[in-house]
Amino acid sequence: MITGTGPGGRIVRADVEAAIAAGKTEQTHLEEQAKPTAQGKQPALPPSSDTDSVEVPLSQMRKVTARRLTESAAAPHFYLTVVVGVDALFQFRSEVNERFADQGIKVSVTDLLVRACAVTLRTHPQVNSSWAGDRILAHRRINIGVAVALDEGLVVPVVTGADAKSLDQISAETLSLAAKARSGTLALQEFTGGTFTISNLGMFGIDNFTAVINPPEAAILAVGAATKEPFVRDGELCSRNIIKITMTSDHRVLDGATAAAFLSDLKRRLEDPLRIVI
Repeated sequence: MITGTGPGGRIVRADVEAAIAAGKTEQTHLEEQAKPTAQGKQPALPPSSDTDSVEVPLSQMRKVTARRLTESAAAPHFYLTVVVGVDALFQFRSEVNERFADQGIKVSVTDLLVRACAVTLRTHPQVNSSWAGDRILAHRRINIGVAVALDEGLVVPVVTGADAKSLDQISAETLSLAAKARSGTLALQEFTGGTFTISNLGMFGIDNFTAVINPPEAAILAVGAATKEPFVRDGELCSRNIIKITMTSDHRVLDGATAAAFLSDLKRRLEDPLRIVI
């Protein structure tokens, strides 16, 4: 509304010009508030009071995790997913655990995955490689990292030379490494030097997910929970247990066809588990 300043409260030309000028000033102020910052983001709004937020101190592990994830984000990622029938794998695991229970051997699905990935990497050495700035390093040893979630962050203990170890050796080592990770007693060499990583969230009921590469490795395998699905066998409707596995790959090291060939062979081994121990 324009307030008149002329005789009897009449609106005069000066009143109109003043109102127009005031409107432009307000519009300019609003536009300045709406402009993004130099980083392309809207200015952060402060909390309404000091009690709305609590500063959480960063642990050393969280700092390292943040730095490595930032490094990983620089890599051009791509993702491939396959569905694996795991009835035979589960049956194989049950038979092994029953047969060797008197020796204290108890094999987990993750142990089988470590062994299967290690054996498959023998015939797909490109996947067992790392990006090194201006070159690719193909690793002679196959060292499989297994992601372990802790309250203070993520740690990845490494089973070194996994392809040369038996299933019971892998089982004992992954159990020991996980216990050390949770107690904070891992030695440096026990969580460094990995060439390929497995992240299994199936025990949390996650059906399918994509994992972030653990640099400088070229790939990481994300493993979901077992679920039932219908399928047709010999003309009859049946059901089976499946898991979805997704491999995240660094496109600087791996092409799609190379990663797909690895996943295809890994699927074949998991669905015919005797191939895992050969």
